[in-house]
Amino acid sequence: MNKDFKGGKRKVVLDHKILTKNIAAVIRDVIKEGTNLDKALEKVMKANKKWNFRNRTYIYETCSDMIRYWRLIATAADADKNFTDSQFYRIYAAWFVFRDKELPMLPAFKEVNTDTIEQRLRKYEKITKIRESYPDWMDDLCKQQLGAAWEKMAIALNHEPKMILRANTIKTSVKQLQDILTEHQIENNIVPWSPYAVELVFRRNVFRLPEFKEGFFEVQDSASQMVADFLQVKPGMRVIDACAGTGGKSLHLAALMQNKGRLIALDNKTFKLEELKKRARRAGVSIIETKEIESTKTTKRLVSTADRLLLDLPCSGLGVLRRNPDAKWKLQPQEITNLIAQQREIMERFAPTVKPGGKMVYATCSILPMEGEDQIKWFVEKHAEHWILEGEKRYAPTQFDADGFYMALLTRK
Repeated sequence: MNKDFKGGKRKVVLDHKILTKNIAAVIRDVIKEGTNLDKALEKVMKANKKWNFRNRTYIYETCSDMIRYWRLIATAADADKNFTDSQFYRIYAAWFVFRDKELPMLPAFKEVNTDTIEQRLRKYEKITKIRESYPDWMDDLCKQQLGAAWEKMAIALNHEPKMILRANTIKTSVKQLQDILTEHQIENNIVPWSPYAVELVFRRNVFRLPEFKEGFFEVQDSASQMVADFLQVKPGMRVIDACAGTGGKSLHLAALMQNKGRLIALDNKTFKLEELKKRARRAGVSIIETKEIESTKTTKRLVSTADRLLLDLPCSGLGVLRRNPDAKWKLQPQEITNLIAQQREIMERFAPTVKPGGKMVYATCSILPMEGEDQIKWFVEKHAEHWILEGEKRYAPTQFDADGFYMALLTRK
């Protein structure tokens, strides 16, 4: 069975009775109730504040891995999303067998037949959608969109994600950040193709470091960092981030602008913009102006004012399944259809904010051409008199061991 799970390499003395109870709670919340994995984990962590780092890491890694391979282990355990308590122990046992790990000495495991589980796991080794755990509709769609490339992509999207930091160049450099991490005994490496990225060899709670509180770095995937880089911003420009959210890419843009110029961060969620303000203060960024999108008037006031426009649009998120494995079991095909329509509407609405001669980047964290190349082809054909496609990039998990991103750079005539 698969042996690449880091948790299996650590010699950790754990209280499996307590941990199993909490793992069951997380899995139940995510699979049965539809709770986001992050929120389910946060709930358990808050209820067990005295846990040490090893316990927290075990819970995080085990729950993430079980959700990632839910279809395989549930099938091997002959259970479904409405699993009973006894079925959960079979599912949990199936995960142990899948990872070649010894079952804990718990009474509930005495009734579990691991030989039967092993036989079922081997039975499905050659069926990608079960072995790699994807819903039928998602497997069909990805095969249709990616062809033979889907087999390797399906595997890559299940790899445990690396923890990547972005050096905030307003306050530090990549080299200085590496030195800081080394002083804290945190092993790290540079990412050669992502100029501001530092990769941690092992996952660590970097949010407690004084340098994080002082804004020296943010946690951001290496491919995600390339979106701001692709926009070709310069100090003194007027830039719009139309779907800013909590500001990960806004902060990167501000750093690339050397905190000079004006950056308007837009979103339709006030709480996200409030979080962005907090992050900007920590990062030492002063050029960001946040605006809530209240109506079409917000956009009309910005027509032909921007040197650069970033459209990091809502999408299926299939490129970031490594970080959000629960999305496999929440996303529905109709949502992708709706998102494609929404992406087009947002492009049409915000493209006019760019000055003639200005540039726009369209970006999605999706592996699907229907949310990337196809969308840009549609837009350029419809607006050929106003827009030129300058270039496109794809960061595929199979090639870069990073999140999946598509980005296109367009220039307004």
